[in-house]
Amino acid sequence: MIQLYRTNSEHPEFTRLTSLLDDALCMIYNTRKEDYEEYNRITGLPTVVLAMEGNAAVACGCFKIAGDSTIELKRMFVDPAFRNKGIASAIVRELENWAKETGYEHAILETGKGQPEAIAMYGKLGYSIVDDSDSASSERSVCMKKKL
Repeated sequence: MIQLYRTNSEHPEFTRLTSLLDDALCMIYNTRKEDYEEYNRITGLPTVVLAMEGNAAVACGCFKIAGDSTIELKRMFVDPAFRNKGIASAIVRELENWAKETGYEHAILETGKGQPEAIAMYGKLGYSIVDDSDSASSERSVCMKKKL
């Protein structure tokens, strides 16, 4: 049975899963980890959720503060063996609840156009694509937003 666990970015299972996420993104976008390391590095973040099966984490996500009333979802990943079971949606809802508990009103995120399953999931969870033509990565990614 999957259990959600609130922790921080120093948890070794979060580090392990985000390394797997980086590997997966490199395969999808034909890049190297070094190309995006500065954007993907998460340290000192107290808002991480792990999905645990026994002692092993099978999925993760986190949020960081993006403004006075806004958080940004980051580093969402589900081990391929555990996909299509609602785990990612459960993590997003837990992150949203955590953000609401601490007074935030909006959530934003950026995901790649090469990840249509992620875009579809966020859409089902109430996120809408927003124009972010100022973003340097707008050719390869979409930005989404939701009122919490």
